[in-house]
Amino acid sequence: MRVGITILPEHRWTEAAPLWRRAEEYGFDHAWTYDHLVWAGLPDAPWFGALPTLTAAATVTSRIRLGTFVSSPNYRHPYTFLRDLLAVDDVSGGRLVVGLGTGGDLDSRILGEDRPLKERVDRFHEFVEVLDRLLREDHVDHRGEHYTTADARTLPGAVQQPRLPFLVAANGPRSLRLAARYGQGWVTYGRGGDTLEQWWSGVEALGRLLDEAEATADRDQPLDRYLSLDGSPRFSLESAGLFEEMVGRAARLGFTDVVTHWPRPDEPYAGSEAVLAQVAERLDDLRSVS
Repeated sequence: MRVGITILPEHRWTEAAPLWRRAEEYGFDHAWTYDHLVWAGLPDAPWFGALPTLTAAATVTSRIRLGTFVSSPNYRHPYTFLRDLLAVDDVSGGRLVVGLGTGGDLDSRILGEDRPLKERVDRFHEFVEVLDRLLREDHVDHRGEHYTTADARTLPGAVQQPRLPFLVAANGPRSLRLAARYGQGWVTYGRGGDTLEQWWSGVEALGRLLDEAEATADRDQPLDRYLSLDGSPRFSLESAGLFEEMVGRAARLGFTDVVTHWPRPDEPYAGSEAVLAQVAERLDDLRSVS
């Protein structure tokens, strides 16, 4: 079991840099940030761009993997996104993981779009397919329903070959099949629920759906499975005991990775860094949970 942490891009860099350093010093395997124009969970909060944040994080860390949790096509073309990804991957020395998802509708509404869910899912699928090609090929021509590239050059290519790893967020059968086809990993927040038991039941059901998607995909190896623990009704760092209990249950359901959030003084994710430090002291034991 690998353990990751998400740091929201809400702080000026003088405050954020020490958090990213400590994430590595604590021994976490991967560190993430949200990728939105405005996040619905904190609509009045300060907010900074995900990829510049990860670039800066790469300069104050040396080991920990870094990623978007998750990026969407709500305000991006896959070709312009490629250029930013290549830069972050280069600065980080090949530590970037690309989290990808359909995205909510707040960012797109801000830009004047009003797309039904099916259309947003269609666009996401094309986005992933084109981004995959751009990361593998040079001189990419594509003309689809949502995106066009004409002789798109992609040099120098990524540090990581044959391309950057994709972590695909998916809860529905169609996007789970997309994850099984293009992803190196799958991530879920679960399906909601008023209690932990209801949430875990939804997570288990999603795992079964992914099993079916993987069974029909032509894969060399199984997907890594990431669970965002804080999609549940309780903050996973409410206590070290709760965190360890949730990690154990995730492992029994076949997850290879879990992700929590850096504790904040207020909701969402209100908690204490003292609990985070307690969990960090137990990371080696948590990695052996099965």
